[in-house]
Amino acid sequence: MRTLRTPHPLRSLSVRNFRLFAAGQVVSVAGTWMMVMAQDWLVLSLTDDSGTALGAVTALQFAPLLLLTLHGGRLADRHDKRRLLMAANVVSGTLAALLTALVLSGAVQLWHVYLFALGLGTVNAVEVPTRMSFVSELVGPELLPNASALSAAYFNIARVVGPALAGLLISAAGTGPVMLLNAVSYLATVLALRRMRPAELHRTARPAERPRIVDGLRHVTGRSDLLLPMALVGVIGLFGLNFQLTLPLLAKTVFHTDASTFGLLTTAFAAGSLLAALATTARRGRPSSRTVINAAFAFGLLTLASGLAPGPLTAALLLALTGFAALYFAQAANHRVQLGSDPSYRGRVMALYTLVLQGSTPLGALLIGRLSQEFGARSGLYAGGTVSLVAAAVAAGARRSRRGRRAGEPPPAIRGDEPPIPHERQSSHGS
Repeated sequence: MRTLRTPHPLRSLSVRNFRLFAAGQVVSVAGTWMMVMAQDWLVLSLTDDSGTALGAVTALQFAPLLLLTLHGGRLADRHDKRRLLMAANVVSGTLAALLTALVLSGAVQLWHVYLFALGLGTVNAVEVPTRMSFVSELVGPELLPNASALSAAYFNIARVVGPALAGLLISAAGTGPVMLLNAVSYLATVLALRRMRPAELHRTARPAERPRIVDGLRHVTGRSDLLLPMALVGVIGLFGLNFQLTLPLLAKTVFHTDASTFGLLTTAFAAGSLLAALATTARRGRPSSRTVINAAFAFGLLTLASGLAPGPLTAALLLALTGFAALYFAQAANHRVQLGSDPSYRGRVMALYTLVLQGSTPLGALLIGRLSQEFGARSGLYAGGTVSLVAAAVAAGARRSRRGRRAGEPPPAIRGDEPPIPHERQSSHGS
């Protein structure tokens, strides 16, 4: 009898280009999460703990995603993704260095932070969909689920290390040195991208015509199996995934603690997310819609429970579980969308996914920020958990209804409404 062997969870790291990419990202993302914590603490210090101001900064950082991400996806499908990523990281590092100089000189004002957030968000509108679609070029279609899970893993390793270190540094030296480390960290990604071997990338054939945004939208709207996870991601992203806003408010205004406790809560959430990322490294294919919906249910319940936590230690434990559910849901939705889309549209599809997931953040940040300002930080978690549960219930009902309608119909291969997962069209090395 043949024994089934479990796939190695680190198998994507056998690809040299992906190893370089992962190493650069660990350093850069750790710097980014240190910057997030330093920026939030700086805003609270400048505004006497204003949840509205914190929501405004978050909104400004994510607002460009609403307007520019689809154009960023079009650029990713049209141009060399590696070069686009190098340029984006150089610009982000420059912006971070300028804000650092203002903080260290003592001249920083709230409008400077607003301007930096807007500038960084504009760069991210190009960088995020390009980076997400670039992973498939690094490893090819067979290793894509594993590489995507490992990407989430190193992202969350950095998310654990970054805030924990930032909390200690802010308490000891203030926000300026933390921001300086972030500015330097962008060099790690730039150097990693420069050292890659372009001939070993799994690139699709360049389109004969210039890619159009509308074609990517049609590709998604014509596929009900892509629309359901996209819609669920949009609602949960809008109301539930606002922890960048709710955690500092929870630490400072509910538990009345310092930056180190804020770091503990953020680290706990990230640690749970890291465990979820490691759990999904064994995934070898496209997850079902039921997996996506069940993960959304779990996230809603745990977010509500986190809002009820009586103290910081209980909150940290519940936030670790919430982080697990949040990442597991996001990964399941990501894999269902990415592995179900045609490779020639992947940049635009992932741009739409980014728009739906992160572009909803400005509206959600303003709404949850205002809610937290009026009714306290816990209300933001209550609202996020409740809406996530309702969204999951609606998605489950839509799935059952759709399956019921299909019971008496010919199979999809005959109807043609859900084409099978396409094979990656790869160019030969050196093309």
